[in-house]
Amino acid sequence: MTGTPPTAPSSPAPRRPDDGPGRVLELITTGQARTRSAIARLTGLSRSTVGQRLDALFEAGLVREGDAKTSSRGRPSRSIQLNGTAGVVIAVDIGESRTRVAVTDLHANVLADSVEPLAVGEGPRVLLDKVTAAVRDLIEEAGVGSKPVAGIGFGLPAPVDYEAGRVLGWSIMSGWDNYDIRGHLREAWRVPILIDNDVNLLTLAEHRRFWSDRQNLLYIKAGTGVGSGMVIGGHVHRGSQGAAGDIGHAHINGFGDPQCRCGNQGCLEALVGGWALARDLRGGRDDEEGDARHVVERVRRGDSRAIAALRAAGRVLGESVAHATSLLNPDVIVLGGMLGTTGDHVMAGVREVVYQRSLPLATRQLQIVPTTFKSHAGVTGAAFLVRDHVLAPATLDAALAAGNNPFLTH
Repeated sequence: MTGTPPTAPSSPAPRRPDDGPGRVLELITTGQARTRSAIARLTGLSRSTVGQRLDALFEAGLVREGDAKTSSRGRPSRSIQLNGTAGVVIAVDIGESRTRVAVTDLHANVLADSVEPLAVGEGPRVLLDKVTAAVRDLIEEAGVGSKPVAGIGFGLPAPVDYEAGRVLGWSIMSGWDNYDIRGHLREAWRVPILIDNDVNLLTLAEHRRFWSDRQNLLYIKAGTGVGSGMVIGGHVHRGSQGAAGDIGHAHINGFGDPQCRCGNQGCLEALVGGWALARDLRGGRDDEEGDARHVVERVRRGDSRAIAALRAAGRVLGESVAHATSLLNPDVIVLGGMLGTTGDHVMAGVREVVYQRSLPLATRQLQIVPTTFKSHAGVTGAAFLVRDHVLAPATLDAALAAGNNPFLTH
């Protein structure tokens, strides 16, 4: 019996976001539209309606007209930009032994920052109180005490339940498990508080600052520990409970099963993490501590054993990155962390193995590059995290409709 073959059911049309002021601001902030005509073209709104949406944004102080003029259908039109000075963001990047605290504008540009000798081992109460004091000093230093605070972005070197804003499970942050960080900070700051894993913030910073035109990005941090972050479809992918990207504690075969500090054996971090390389370079002795900084210092002194260890670590890391490449098919892979940015030793090994192990289709247009950031990636990512939250179209529209300032004073 012949006939017309059945047709596959068509996919439902994507839900059209509400084209309120928040959606218009999103188009401006992401660079998709910078003029009234471009906004009208992308949203389908009339010019008068676009004018109403922009009036609400101008009144709230969220946008301003730029000095440069952009040609639009032959007619000069003044560009419209996010007003980066409408508020400030508090950004905190906590490390194992040091913490960077910063105050940024809404473009995630650092206005003032400091690196404090605050270690996670001090415990949450002590460290968070010291961070609060450091932030107060920075706000005064930057001269932005009269500016409203849009929110606080916090990066932690541990698995984080993003929705709950808490450290969960094993991590180097002993004593932080399930601690109410958000509740503690709200005693001093009545603003939105966003808490995420530090590598997710590094990933967000890289994507927004340098690769916003790419939809899929894989970030690898090779430092004292090893981690990764993913942008899929233009958004950071955290997984169901925020555990996505924990590449450092995935088992890797063929290189022995050294003990990892997480308690398992054979983890990638136990092979290529800075603490593991430092351990191997001192002959496996546990009588002294070591981290990525110790390894890098030896490499910079021309220590042949350290250089060879770093090159070998690059090839081992490449095994895991090759698996991730086949699974995720990213447009770009960014290598960061103290080990990843020390010359080409690690980068060369990663590139060699990824291009050797992955299918040609996955690597045909793939770029593998070192991070461009030098020192502010964590706080930059924290600032973008806050901005995304407070300027989300639905959140912003609700605030404007209620007649509220989208940012709170502190």
